Amino acid sequence: MSQVDEIDLRQIVVSNSTFGPNEISHIVGAISEDYNHFRELRDAVGEMEQQEERTPAASARLGVCQYLLGRYSAAVQTLTNADGGALTHFFLGKAQLALDNYAEALVAYESAEKAGYNRDEVSLSQAEAKRYLGDAQAALTVLDGLSGAVEQTSEYLYQRSAAVSALGGNTSEVVALLERAVETDGGHAGALFGLALENDRHGNDEYARQLYERAAAQFPAHVGTLLNLGLLYEDMEHFERSKQCYQRILDVYPSHPRARLFFKDADASRDMYYDEDARRRQDRMDQMLSVPVTDFELSVRSRNCLQKMGIMTLGDLTNTTEQDLLASKNFGETSLVEIREMLNQKGLELGQFATKWREEEPSYDTSSLSDDEKALLDRPISDLNLSVRARKCMVRLGLSTIGELLRCTGDDLLECKNFGVTSLIEVREKLTEANLKLRGD
Repeated sequence: MSQVDEIDLRQIVVSNSTFGPNEISHIVGAISEDYNHFRELRDAVGEMEQQEERTPAASARLGVCQYLLGRYSAAVQTLTNADGGALTHFFLGKAQLALDNYAEALVAYESAEKAGYNRDEVSLSQAEAKRYLGDAQAALTVLDGLSGAVEQTSEYLYQRSAAVSALGGNTSEVVALLERAVETDGGHAGALFGLALENDRHGNDEYARQLYERAAAQFPAHVGTLLNLGLLYEDMEHFERSKQCYQRILDVYPSHPRARLFFKDADASRDMYYDEDARRRQDRMDQMLSVPVTDFELSVRSRNCLQKMGIMTLGDLTNTTEQDLLASKNFGETSLVEIREMLNQKGLELGQFATKWREEEPSYDTSSLSDDEKALLDRPISDLNLSVRARKCMVRLGLSTIGELLRCTGDDLLECKNFGVTSLIEVREKLTEANLKLRGD
């Protein structure tokens, strides 16, 4: 679609010309192409809202545009007092759905169909509302009742994937439907988000990021898309990009709690590069400590003793004291001098990090747990369905099972980069659902 200039977009909103699905598609396409048009839409809607008197047709136009801006309560009020046409009822249903008023949405969709709105589009929207009402089987029944060209549309494939997923269907079938939806329409925000989420859950971070970016380029973008993409950007240390994602949410929902918290976190993280040189020095040190001792010319006696003690790298030696080495059988002063000289060549010393050895891993008291709860301990952390931010922290800390997580304290988790109080609350809530808790809680 060609770029739309400011006058065109304003005219679509405030003029008395024809306003229908084509014009709505024009607005959506313009904002998808250039998000700056969102502000133009917002200004034009503000201009209309200042009008003291409006015709019912103008109210319908205003209500639809309020819906596009995410002002769902205002859209419901405006559309309720509009012209009562098919378009009005259909977008009244969409606004009610966005407010979680699913029964009211179904009533509005039924009125839209009676007034002549496209039956297939109404049916797809009804299926979505029934699914959100908790009746995924009814949603699937509606979809089964459709036939013809609509079955090949991206919206149909997306709604079907969501219904199958809600019914606990096979993940491969859900993914296949989402992939077909994206192949049919590479700009379907819902299908892109669904496919990104599936890849995100399975650790395919790079592909998930690409899909989230494509979904975020659409309008309106899912809040989940912008939140997850923002978190992935934070993980990549692209803090300005992450802030842009959260700001887009705040443009529509100024009080969105998670977007506000994440924006502050990203803004604070942006200023954390106060000592990049120190970070580079630490990286070089880590690299040096990982060098295996077999890379050095050592006597057979020294080499055998180190092997018996399980000392494989220079880092192992910096965590081992002279007393530890001398206590080993057949390890004498000659070998000790040899090891000292080897470490001195690298600017290291025996035992210099010995005091930093990790304490023996704390045990977790399972005596009060039921058999089912104990069985949870060996299950992967992914079963907790944590957010991207929390899941990344688990990977950084080397935690793979729920049992390993339970050996951590809240402070242990907070030490992990990009893991804040919001994520800690989330982890605690997930564990509480399973009657579990972190060490020290």
